[in-house]
Amino acid sequence: MQRTTHRSQLLARPVITAMAAMVALTATSCAKSKDDASDSKKSPAAAADAGQKVASPKPGSKTCAIDAYGGEKLDLKGATVGFSQSEKEANPFRIAETQSIKDEAAERGVELLTANAQSQFSKQISDVQDLLAKGADLLVIAPLNSDGWDPVLQAAAARRVPIVTIDRKINATACKDYVSFIASDFVEQGRRAADRMIEATGGRGEVAILLGAAGNNVTTERTKGFKDRVAEKAPDLEVVFEQTGDFAREKGQQVTEQLIQSKPGIKGIYAENDEMGLGAVAALKGAGKKAGDVEIVTVDGTRNAVQGIVDGWITGVIESNPRFGPLAFETLDTFTQGKEVAQDIIIEDGAYDTSNAEQDLGKAY
Repeated sequence: MQRTTHRSQLLARPVITAMAAMVALTATSCAKSKDDASDSKKSPAAAADAGQKVASPKPGSKTCAIDAYGGEKLDLKGATVGFSQSEKEANPFRIAETQSIKDEAAERGVELLTANAQSQFSKQISDVQDLLAKGADLLVIAPLNSDGWDPVLQAAAARRVPIVTIDRKINATACKDYVSFIASDFVEQGRRAADRMIEATGGRGEVAILLGAAGNNVTTERTKGFKDRVAEKAPDLEVVFEQTGDFAREKGQQVTEQLIQSKPGIKGIYAENDEMGLGAVAALKGAGKKAGDVEIVTVDGTRNAVQGIVDGWITGVIESNPRFGPLAFETLDTFTQGKEVAQDIIIEDGAYDTSNAEQDLGKAY
């Protein structure tokens, strides 16, 4: 096993604060130097001035402590943490997510074991089992799917290894099978995307949804938020096309090419991540469309998508912050000291449109 080596930080280290005996955490929204990050720890106001995002317990979230979970107190600095990444690091979200975990482990001097499932669920299950076999005392998992985790949960429980899940939720019992889930509010992301689409289209016309990958809560919740808000606020805006693009740019382009053929009058496209949205842009360009002919709203906040707003091809981007490292490690540190942590921790995300895309491009990842 090798300890991760520290390298120049790509992402600023977030500020950590306490909130009503639960963990209130922060996630940075832009890359800054270590000196800037250190200065921002002076006060919440300084953190806000630095453009950092707050993460806090989900309203109504219960707490979890070691006694209830069945774990043991330990010093995080002397522990080995295993991190399981779900997808190929072929898009900015996954690259930033993994780097954030590595940077925080290095910052804290914690031994880190990593594995990448390469978008294969069976491999992720075996990856996590291997991390346990190699001696991981704690686990951080970015799940590919929400179901099918029983073998891992049983193995971790047998070794009394606490698990924190990030980004996508495991369908299991909090404070029994895992400690905490840290993520954005995906339903709210869908609502905000719908608000932007309604504004751009005037609330009328036909729109399409490029769905994310099947089998996880992100796709389900981003779809629900969008559809519910459209039904509530814009009944004349009709969703006439839904097809999965698997969160991939190439697949998003292929699906949009089919969309253009079957629905030539489409007025808007809601892509449930930036990569599919960028694929949609490529398809529209290939079909001879001009920037602005079709309104495109995406979710993530990658630099390429925000640049797409500047260039006129993308209407709006709802941020989904991938910088989970400080949040995950602070949760584990608090938990292993015997203190309570929230079972659900929500990141407060920003958004980009024509009013701020150019000036805030440096905040994108």
